[in-house]
Amino acid sequence: MKISEILNNAKDPIISFEIIPPARGRSAREVYGILDDLMEFKPPFIDVTSHAADSYFVEESNGTFTRHIKRKRPGTIGLCAALKYRYKLEAVPHLLCQGFNKQETEDALIELNYLGIDNVLAIRGDQLQYQKAHATGREANEHALDLVKQISNMNRGKYQEDILDADESDFCIGVGGYPEKHPDSPSKAADIRYLKKKVDAGAQYIVTQMFFKNQDFYSFVELCRAEGITVPIIPGLKLVTRKSQLNSLPHAFSVNFPDDLVKAFDEAENSHERTEIGISHSIRQCEDLLNNGVENLHFYVMQDTHLVKRVVRALKLF
Repeated sequence: MKISEILNNAKDPIISFEIIPPARGRSAREVYGILDDLMEFKPPFIDVTSHAADSYFVEESNGTFTRHIKRKRPGTIGLCAALKYRYKLEAVPHLLCQGFNKQETEDALIELNYLGIDNVLAIRGDQLQYQKAHATGREANEHALDLVKQISNMNRGKYQEDILDADESDFCIGVGGYPEKHPDSPSKAADIRYLKKKVDAGAQYIVTQMFFKNQDFYSFVELCRAEGITVPIIPGLKLVTRKSQLNSLPHAFSVNFPDDLVKAFDEAENSHERTEIGISHSIRQCEDLLNNGVENLHFYVMQDTHLVKRVVRALKLF
């Protein structure tokens, strides 16, 4: 079933999650354990992240730095198949512009189509230190809008090469939204206009970047509706329990924290207190969203579930 249909047909609030494939060389058993933990909340769909190849530097004993290439993390399509047929859930693989050319993207879409996976999330992906060289005649999608257009073209039977009587795919396309503005966008207004272009090109729902001030989300939705964006908008949520996250998350995702949360973390005496502060903040955030008519909550779980489970259980939706 398409995510757009799930959202439109839901009679009760929906809880969904995003997970990450295991690192190369690790077993899928650890991910199955995470999924088993989440089944009590009856998620109708789960997102699976995707990671392109990237580079990193290692300092040598003589003071020089050596560049190393980190291969892409595999497993996204395989985990989506497991979600679909082992757990009987809808899977939403992330498709990236960064690190993949259009032909590789088309191949991935064909594989997903063969597997009966009907949904994809089209995103640009993080800027990479390593840019893979593309073969002559091959190019990558530069922006998420370009990727949405490619998927929409396949839904009309248009592939990267002319194919006579090609079958149409039927993917439901999700895209990302940024309540606090995309870091590369010159303004919120420009960001919303660009998001409208993605919807006009075929996107059927929006999942937001994490945010920690609900007013940022409410303002974002209001701006979207004023721009004529009518598709469902799902809030993306992240549980913060470590003081280091107050620096790492803004650096990585250009998000801001409420002053009272930062103050509480600074005044906490130990990690246990910070964990409880983070859980309490997340519960209040979710309750406020639900009380203000938000019908879907999407949690960025990654590889950690036990604290997220405490938050969802506190909402008493199940």
